[in-house]
Amino acid sequence: MIIQSKRVWIASQFISAQIEIQAGKITNVFAYDQNKCDVDYGNKRITPGFYDVHTHGYDGYDTNDATEDGLRNWLKEITKEGVCGLCPTTITQSTKVLTDAVANVATVHEYGYEGAEILGIHFEGPYLDMVYKGAQPEQFIVKGTVEDFKQFQNAANGLIKIITMAPEHDENFALTKYCAQNNVVVSMGHSSATFAQAQLAVANGANSFTHIYNGMTPYNHRDNGLVGAAMSFKNVFGEIICDGNHSTYAALKVMFDAKGRDYTIMITDSLMCKCKPVGSQFKFGGNDIEIYPDGSAHLMSGKKSLAGSTLKVNEGLEILVEKAKVPFDAAINSCTINPCRLLNIDDHKGYIKSGYDADIVVLNDDYSVEQTYCKGKKML
Repeated sequence: MIIQSKRVWIASQFISAQIEIQAGKITNVFAYDQNKCDVDYGNKRITPGFYDVHTHGYDGYDTNDATEDGLRNWLKEITKEGVCGLCPTTITQSTKVLTDAVANVATVHEYGYEGAEILGIHFEGPYLDMVYKGAQPEQFIVKGTVEDFKQFQNAANGLIKIITMAPEHDENFALTKYCAQNNVVVSMGHSSATFAQAQLAVANGANSFTHIYNGMTPYNHRDNGLVGAAMSFKNVFGEIICDGNHSTYAALKVMFDAKGRDYTIMITDSLMCKCKPVGSQFKFGGNDIEIYPDGSAHLMSGKKSLAGSTLKVNEGLEILVEKAKVPFDAAINSCTINPCRLLNIDDHKGYIKSGYDADIVVLNDDYSVEQTYCKGKKML
């Protein structure tokens, strides 16, 4: 199959080109109109597929629910927003709930599914800080150990690829070092860590920050915190929720300017309430949450803190470019190649390039998704 457009994202710019797809791979990239094509997308934008490495759920389903049908439906339907791969993300809960959750992802991964690819599991909690726990249920927050984590990884059949943890509670950085040495990305989040503690965590293997600005020590000119560390550590990845609610448009621009085009990662941190109407109420991690008119999800008790989002990745791209005024190359990198670089899969995903997986999105000028190809298969 050959598709073409006058705007294909190659070498950090849009060019006129044809893409040949065979057996799920991009086999050739030709000059525009060089060969007879199967689908001509005219002037629509063709970009690499999107990847969301921090997302809890979709359309009434949460990763912790641990049902095969719920996860399969999510993977199939999420392609409507251009997502070709994701990391189902847990929230702090009991050992049994978390074990069942990761085992369910492993089962679906083994026995097959349609749609977006399971890139791994993002294990958010339970090794977090009580002060910056956010919507994570405090009764299940515990101190992490290597042996405890190994049990979860065994249940996941090795699929845990990212762990969010508070490094200041990891004695001698034992778990940080173990994860880093066993191909699990350590992301610092829900943490009271100081700037100095973050430096040591990175020296011992941490390589990312979880939803920067949220669930971490803030920036102050005399006490720089994790936010300051995220800005300062240029070669450490940083997730950021790009919905305009968790951070202002100006804050998004500041962080993208600070970290650059190669290390900032757009995430949705979306919950099971995604795709549900305003006012809908759900339980998340045992807490009651409600969807507000701006699409954000909030706890219904206490300070009614933000609990997550209902953001779609294609809408996040629009927010970054049109409202936060982030350059297009940095914005598109944040949801394509950068997540792949974080997971060390950028040798076959994240670019429109011969030999790479044919994960491709066709975007209209209003950022709506015209078509998504997951390993060359039309999804819409």
